[in-house]
Amino acid sequence: MFHDIGKIGVPDSILLKESKLTDDEYSEIKNHPSIGAHILSSASIFQDIIPIVKHHHEKYDGYGYPSRLAGQDIPYFARITAIADSFDAMTSRRTYRDSLSMDIVIEEFERCKGTQFDPELADLFLDLLKNHLDEIQEIQEKYK
Repeated sequence: MFHDIGKIGVPDSILLKESKLTDDEYSEIKNHPSIGAHILSSASIFQDIIPIVKHHHEKYDGYGYPSRLAGQDIPYFARITAIADSFDAMTSRRTYRDSLSMDIVIEEFERCKGTQFDPELADLFLDLLKNHLDEIQEIQEKYK
């Protein structure tokens, strides 16, 4: 629930923009994981989730942000959150596009395992998508 809390520090003009972000706008939005970690840092109750908040946009190949961590250096729960967050982003309607079909979502996870996503976790998630799609879609409908 807290992984994107740092977006509170990003202007609505960027968060709600309906067209492609400029390089400067994208640079600004890339600050939200660090902002979120800073927001949570003053409360001891959140210490365990700060690594998730801070590193959920790291990529398995080391080209993510904010710290350019790679592979096993990315906290385990941040790697899981990256998959869940990406799934949510792909399957949700956005101001700039409709939700993606499950076939496209599966193709994206296949294409990005080992680069964006931990390959073992991506394979586990793909197995869930391929073998439990009906159950997943029931849950999605329940919470729309």
